[in-house]
Amino acid sequence: MPASGWIEVDELYCKGCELCVTACPKEVIALDMDRLTPKGYHPAHLAAEGCTGCGICAVVCPDAALTVYRHVTQRKQPSSLVH
Repeated sequence: MPASGWIEVDELYCKGCELCVTACPKEVIALDMDRLTPKGYHPAHLAAEGCTGCGICAVVCPDAALTVYRHVTQRKQPSSLVH
C-alpha cells in the first residue's frame, strides 16, 4: 500500500510564497486562487490526491504554516510457528 497523507494550512501564517508548491515532489499543492487569507494572500492547499505525507512542504515553509499528516497502517504480526 503506498504512503498517503494530507496537509493543513494555517491561514493566519500562510503568505502564499509558493515555496511549498515548488518543493512538493508529488506536485499536489497549489495556491487557492479563489480564496484569500485574513491578511489578503492566496493560501496554499492540497489541490490533488497523491500526497504521501513526506513533510518536505513543512520543512521549506518559512512561516511554519503547514502541518503534515500521514496515514499509519498497522503491520501484521508474523504468525508464530507451532512446533
